[in-house]
Amino acid sequence: MQAPTFQDVLLAQRRIRPYLARTPLHTYPALNTLIGTEVYVKHENYQPVGAFKVRGGVNLVSQLSPEERERGLIAASTGNHGQSIAYAARLFGVMARIVVPEGANPGKVAAMQGMGAEVIFHGRDFDEAREYCQALAQERGYRYVHSGNEPLLIAGVATGALEMLEDEPALDVIIVPIGGGSGAAGACIAAHALNPAIRVIGVQAEAAQAAYHSWQGKQLVEAPNNTFAEGLATRTAFLLPQTILWEQLDDFVLVTESQMRQAMVWMIECAHTLAEGAGASPLAAAYKLRESLQGKKVGLVCSGGNTSLEHLRAALNDGR
Repeated sequence: MQAPTFQDVLLAQRRIRPYLARTPLHTYPALNTLIGTEVYVKHENYQPVGAFKVRGGVNLVSQLSPEERERGLIAASTGNHGQSIAYAARLFGVMARIVVPEGANPGKVAAMQGMGAEVIFHGRDFDEAREYCQALAQERGYRYVHSGNEPLLIAGVATGALEMLEDEPALDVIIVPIGGGSGAAGACIAAHALNPAIRVIGVQAEAAQAAYHSWQGKQLVEAPNNTFAEGLATRTAFLLPQTILWEQLDDFVLVTESQMRQAMVWMIECAHTLAEGAGASPLAAAYKLRESLQGKKVGLVCSGGNTSLEHLRAALNDGR
């Protein structure tokens, strides 16, 4: 399993262009005041499935072999990866099955079903769903699409960072959420190819630190997963993204559940944007790091906006 190159990212950009519109990069005076420097939000919440992962889904499914298309796809997800695969599968006429935890976000489940995917409920969390998904793939011969260990997914999601630097080449820092790590790995590949001096900073929940500890120790570890932020909710790290992050990620910070909820409210108040917990986590990290960011142009990847009403109510109650 080989890491994608910048050339792979450029090819992915060409492949997804007919199917996905470019998402905007906006700066907001209120956010600039909050952080104390120029801040630019990459609105991946504007994607047709409300999250960045669809870039990777379209890139991967567009290149399936006829035999893989016939077998159909299966993936495990807390929602956004599953929506990505369901959306891309519908585009290219492929059957998709998505295994989700029992308590999966109902809005994300409904979206996957609405796109024609079969949704299979199993397990308490993402990792239990993932283990069951792998067993089904082996038993029934489906083409398993791992949420992190897929070079085509990483190349696809890397096009988001590529767009950021095309629109604002002077960015000094990009802050990106890390769950499985595909988005951060892709951001590292694209950003450092265009500007080796740019700093890419990952952010994960304090309540789910598997990727953080794996990055620190340069070996894959497990850690408890108790975060509300589905996009960060993994208790195991993934080899391919981590291999890239070990070499290229400049820093990695943790944020609390309360800090993410506060950031969700700030995204609404300051950027008129609905962000899920993972999508708001870069703003939470920027606020935590604000002293060291002074004088820099900072890009925040709003990875998704697929929050539930329950999470939004909690954020409004906590964050205000």
